[in-house]
Amino acid sequence: MPKRLSETNLADLPSAVALPSYDRREVTTGIVHLGVGAFHRAHQAVYVDDILAQDPRWGIAAASLRSPDTYDALVPQDGLYTLSVRSGEGEALRVIGAIQRVIVAPQAVEDLLRVMADPKTRIVSLTVTEKGYCHDPATGTLNESHPDVVHDLQNPHLPRSAPGFILEALRRRRVARIAPFTVLTCDNLPSNGRTVKRVLTRFAELSDPAFGRFVADEVSCPSTMVDRIVPATSDEDRRRIREALGVTDAWPVVTERFTQWVIEDRFPQGRPAWESAGAEFVADVEPYEHMKLRLLNGSHSTLSYLGYLAGYETVADTMADPAFEGLIAELMDEEVTPTLHMPAGADLRAYKRALIERFRNPALRHRTWQIAMDGSQKLPQRLLGTVRDRLREDAPIDRLALGVAAWMRYVTGIDEKGAPIDVRDPMAACLRERADQAGGSPERLARELFAVRDIFGDDLPNDERFTGPVSAALAKLYSKGAKRTVAEWTQSVRS
Repeated sequence: MPKRLSETNLADLPSAVALPSYDRREVTTGIVHLGVGAFHRAHQAVYVDDILAQDPRWGIAAASLRSPDTYDALVPQDGLYTLSVRSGEGEALRVIGAIQRVIVAPQAVEDLLRVMADPKTRIVSLTVTEKGYCHDPATGTLNESHPDVVHDLQNPHLPRSAPGFILEALRRRRVARIAPFTVLTCDNLPSNGRTVKRVLTRFAELSDPAFGRFVADEVSCPSTMVDRIVPATSDEDRRRIREALGVTDAWPVVTERFTQWVIEDRFPQGRPAWESAGAEFVADVEPYEHMKLRLLNGSHSTLSYLGYLAGYETVADTMADPAFEGLIAELMDEEVTPTLHMPAGADLRAYKRALIERFRNPALRHRTWQIAMDGSQKLPQRLLGTVRDRLREDAPIDRLALGVAAWMRYVTGIDEKGAPIDVRDPMAACLRERADQAGGSPERLARELFAVRDIFGDDLPNDERFTGPVSAALAKLYSKGAKRTVAEWTQSVRS
């Protein structure tokens, strides 16, 4: 069995493998990251790794808020892991050393809070997925009845949630007269910095109105847009990378060449020179955020539900079907692009062409089932925001409606062949109960799911311009199946 990747065998790796260009012993912690998943390690941690040679003050202390899996994989490897960048032209391997330590929050609450409250920590970043913010996706406000919110308000010194950890660390810094860190969310939330600021402010107000005013006035929460496709690491990825390295990496990450990070430049306590690594700093990130959420994420979700129902395992498999590729191109061009208002110089045509190529990438096995997770949290910003903008212009939403209908069909938990679907969603039980009450009727299923206010709000269920197309698309999915529905759709458009 090959040895584990570690500091002691870096020099023995093949010369084709890129290594950290700095002395890791000189790196100090400047960033605490909550949610140390594959996306963070393929995106933000790489940007940090790129600048540590010029400024070693920005090492990462990475925390998992739930599972010890990443800790178990990376700690024996001194925090090192392999980044695999794959395309049709081959694979490039690079060892990333930006993560100095990994903390499992439930097992080391005080340790994590102590690092967050340290004056050297000037940024706390997050990739905790949409559901990690304990908010109402339909309104973007704090879900005050969320179990973790209730717990953290009663036990502020033993937080469970990401907002709870942030606020307790900020409270400690305030008491010690240490300036607050910048809160940098890298998740797919609409106006993500402003949404997080709103959630944190309300959370703080519930514990102490004066603390709430402090958070509102003193804590900076820049908005960001992050873009890189990162599929789940497979056993085949681990085997291939082990053979290339000559040592075992328990948890490498696999990604594509493309990477983008757009950030509002509001860091009162300073920040890394990420622009030297390719990040773009702007005054207002919202146009870029809408571009990415609606074009990439909206298309991805539509592909995932329709592709899964049609029997396609990956995005690349789905895009190999010309009908699906045509549908996605039409969705982008006809229904999403008119809702975008980009600054001068932004090339939407090039971005959309690049997206089609990225979705086609056969070297990335991005499973439709993986993208379909947590749809109740994703739908409002990925599809429904675009729907609302289209309805305000009294414009058609047929392709968007098909994406929403595919989600409805998917969350019933039964596929087109009668086999169970492993629906991973914080509202899975509620959605399945409503699906069961519908008794197999697409009309009743649509009515049951429209009534979920946390997803659709109060406006969309009462707008026939929305409910009509979605109900019609859902009926087609039941009567004809996803593959035939999409094929007939694109044929009718071309004729």
